[in-house]
Amino acid sequence: MMTRRDAAIALDISMEMAKRHNIPPRMSEAEFAALNANAPAWLIQSRANRTGKRPVWIQLTCAVCGFTEAERPKKWWPKFDFVHCAEHGPAQLPSLEAGKTRLEYPDISTRMYGIVDEDKA
Repeated sequence: MMTRRDAAIALDISMEMAKRHNIPPRMSEAEFAALNANAPAWLIQSRANRTGKRPVWIQLTCAVCGFTEAERPKKWWPKFDFVHCAEHGPAQLPSLEAGKTRLEYPDISTRMYGIVDEDKA
């Protein structure tokens, strides 16, 4: 069984779109395969409208332990140099290069933090 969120990630659509088009909260792998193979008009249109500039979902992976979480990227996100989970801190990441400062963006997902190493001004 897969959840609606799993189906949305696999179909590369938002959760809002999954709910709007009545994707059930749980569905079997066979039901998902049938939906994907015989895509309804709204899904075909959604795929056709993609420009590829911004992904619908991205995988955030902790640089320390490898824990991975799928999340919808936000418009305000910078390009992260590192991502770490709530179990680890910035001190466990690779050393900061000379002449740089480290900025942390908390709560970019349920358990992840984004890190940007930028040049000192």
